[in-house]
Amino acid sequence: MRDDVAEDIRLCEWPECHMHGTHPAPRSRDKLRDYRWFCMDHIRLFNSQWNYFEGMTDEEVEQSLRRDICWDRPTWPIGDKEPQPSKGPKPGHGPFGFDPEYFADAFGFFDEDVRDGATASGQRADPTTRAALALFGLKLPVTAQDIKARYKELVKKHHPDANGGTKVAEEKFKEIRQAYDTLVAFLVV
Repeated sequence: MRDDVAEDIRLCEWPECHMHGTHPAPRSRDKLRDYRWFCMDHIRLFNSQWNYFEGMTDEEVEQSLRRDICWDRPTWPIGDKEPQPSKGPKPGHGPFGFDPEYFADAFGFFDEDVRDGATASGQRADPTTRAALALFGLKLPVTAQDIKARYKELVKKHHPDANGGTKVAEEKFKEIRQAYDTLVAFLVV
């Protein structure tokens, strides 16, 4: 009967120690799930001397740390293989740079975004129309008078003749004109 009790008691694996081994410690860096068992005093001593990176070169240490950042799982870039320079959120794509219409808001959590994309009759504005509204600084519902008044303000400010005929002013003027045509077509439909 005494032998059965002795088998259930795990002894500390430290040389010449006869205390209970209640604390696990890895056998080596390669065998992290294979444990040695120590008493409280010897696990403290073991932990103070343990160095996981012992015997590794600086490059191996760096690679190990980088693998730990992503839990040693493979990673790859999101989206395009070539990163594109960021120019900020696209017009009509919300404050975080994505199109709010891409997501279905069945529960109405983002009511403001839904109202911005619909007229009083419930008609939805397509992304081009929302971009034009953003350029004009308008929100739905909008009237023809609102569009015309805002168009006149923007033309006075960005017309090439008022800005020394620069290429930038000319491109901005074309963009404003295209947005105006989009908004007028949206009201007609």
